[in-house]
Amino acid sequence: MKKPLALIVDDEPDIRELLEITLNRMAIETCGAEDVGRAKALLQQKTFDLCLTDMKLPDGNGLELVDFIQALPAPIPVAVITAHGNMESAILAMKKGAFDFVSKPVDLAALKLLINNALKLSDATPQKDRRSRYALLGDSPAMQDIRAKIDKLARSQAPVYISGESGSGKELVARLIHQRSSRHDHAFVAINCGAIPHELMESEFFGHKKGSFTGAVCDKKGFFQSAEGGTLFLDEVADLPLPLQVKLLRAIQEKKIRPVGGQQEIAVDVRLLSATHRNLGDMVQDGSFRQDLYYRINVIELHVPALRERPEDIPALVEHILLKLTGANKQDLPAVTPAALAALQRYHFPGNVRELENILERALALYEGIRIERNDLNLPGLSDDDAKSAGAEPESASLEDHLDKIERLAIRVALEANYGDKTAAAQALGLSLRALCYRLQKLGMES
Repeated sequence: MKKPLALIVDDEPDIRELLEITLNRMAIETCGAEDVGRAKALLQQKTFDLCLTDMKLPDGNGLELVDFIQALPAPIPVAVITAHGNMESAILAMKKGAFDFVSKPVDLAALKLLINNALKLSDATPQKDRRSRYALLGDSPAMQDIRAKIDKLARSQAPVYISGESGSGKELVARLIHQRSSRHDHAFVAINCGAIPHELMESEFFGHKKGSFTGAVCDKKGFFQSAEGGTLFLDEVADLPLPLQVKLLRAIQEKKIRPVGGQQEIAVDVRLLSATHRNLGDMVQDGSFRQDLYYRINVIELHVPALRERPEDIPALVEHILLKLTGANKQDLPAVTPAALAALQRYHFPGNVRELENILERALALYEGIRIERNDLNLPGLSDDDAKSAGAEPESASLEDHLDKIERLAIRVALEANYGDKTAAAQALGLSLRALCYRLQKLGMES
């Protein structure tokens, strides 16, 4: 079996020798280069499986080499070696497509983990055919773009920030990135940061030692250790309190954690993905989210579009959801009339795909016969009463009253779709929280 071949780029002979010895002991052959020019020449002469490059080189820097490798017909995983604490360079390298980074002085155990993960990518031939129970449905341009980005992001270790409205499928995107990555055979740990009591957060994230506090009757692993070798997904990361944000930042940068009550740090190998429906940029501006943590988790941003932005995907989603809800095959599925499909494609969907699933589940319980009609959907704004209040007969009331009814209906739909969460409802409506509260008060809807 042919041994993997690695390119090591560093102008310090001692560092090159140390890296070559380490890789040779891992049954990896190596070629060394002292500068960017020599590295480029070797990349055009030989077929490598991975590249390790120092950031500072006599005739350029590692970023130039990352760009060169990404432009090759068959890019290989490339990791950069940065000075200790120089996270800006590491983040920029990963934005450009670097697989990962390692800080000086080089931790050989961390380096071996990085190399093993990189080689899994090089060996990942038909991994795109890997079967998964997770699927991102739809052939709209937006969905095609996201699928292409997922395949690209799966080949990196860079932290990814997934933005989008509630119910749009952010966790599904995170699971697909993990499923297609070299970490697919390890754990995917998904955490809702807003569901953990603040006083328990440190213990939940980093674990604790026996006797470290009242009730700590045994050692416990935290989320980072549970996700060892795999992926940690922090949903609603905006809900993290500031004290934990500081400790999370250190864990990400140092790739080490300290359990509550522990005396020593523990190295962890985890890919971090995060998401929220809130605007983290605005939270950085008002001081409720740390700027340094924001830039660390937002190395690459992936936006998931709202369902109303891709109505052409609704028929495929409807079929998929009905199959899941009924457990039937396609032949036995209840038909959805063209009028019902058209109504779904016109609907605003404040709750996105999650709301579509709720609507179809309700329709399955209410419909009679063999077809789901438009009225079976019971869409807000499509009932007879709502049609009148939304604009069928405005002559009987003043224009102001008529507009108030439309506004009341839209707010009610948004609140129901977001389970009463005013912040999420405001975002779905394109309003600030203050503006929504003002409208609730004005329309007598505060209760």
